Amino acid sequence: MPDVAAATLNTDTVVRPPGYGQAVPVFTVDVEDWFQVNAFEPYVHREQWSTYESRVERNTDVLLQLCADHGATGTFFTLGWVAERYPALVRRIAEAGHEVASHGYWHQRIPTVSEAAFRDDVRTAKAVLEHAAGAAVTGYRAPSFSLTDSVPWAARILVEEGYTYDSSRFPISRPGYGTASGERHPHVLHTPSGPLHEYPPAVWPVAGVQVPVAGGGWFRQFPRWVIERGLAEVLRGGQPAVFYLHPWEVDPHQPRMAVNAITRLRHYRGLAQCAGRLRQLMQRFAFKSFRSFQSVS
Repeated sequence: MPDVAAATLNTDTVVRPPGYGQAVPVFTVDVEDWFQVNAFEPYVHREQWSTYESRVERNTDVLLQLCADHGATGTFFTLGWVAERYPALVRRIAEAGHEVASHGYWHQRIPTVSEAAFRDDVRTAKAVLEHAAGAAVTGYRAPSFSLTDSVPWAARILVEEGYTYDSSRFPISRPGYGTASGERHPHVLHTPSGPLHEYPPAVWPVAGVQVPVAGGGWFRQFPRWVIERGLAEVLRGGQPAVFYLHPWEVDPHQPRMAVNAITRLRHYRGLAQCAGRLRQLMQRFAFKSFRSFQSVS
């Protein structure tokens, strides 16, 4: 008999999700505080989160202002932990015309938790976010893009918990995350409980290599022209170009953690230039949210 669990990540080459074939630049934000990044897990335990200085409201407001300045709308994948403590921030996001979506509650990589714990996490986050936003939450992004082939049950659980789309399957190969064999364009994940629409972060194929141009740390490490050219190429191919950022990436004055050299480079390099680079990017691309695709949310 076929493996039912494995079948949950099968894709369909005929059925397409809303937005397929639309050359829309999509702006997304993973709303988490500076001390909640997965790279800091060896240094910061979750039970200590409340003891750290929170900068998520201030930093998210910077992004909201940049969006307002350029007429951009976006999808804000927000941690339930943040929403529960700062519901006014979630309301500001929604009232500014942006879409509120889920980044889970505890910012845990999916392969590190059980199916039951994952269900509880996404269910709790959805309830908290909907209460704060006053609107339905139907989108999800996994911490560290960890909805991979190693957890085929995750897509089914998302469908069962009321999510209709996901933006977690990053089609690159990188230690810690990525689905190297994944589709580059919007597609459908078929689960025993129904379909889940998938919107991968943007990659630019160059000489057989999938260059990640979706933002985040890549936005701070690569020359800006690489990101701009890559996003333009995705759009030229007639598909959505999904870009992402974290609020802490526009905060060069955040506290510094005593971390190893690689983590220090990945997390802190380019922070001082990030807001300016984002402003230039928004001057070129008319960013929209996933909600701009009819029927997604």
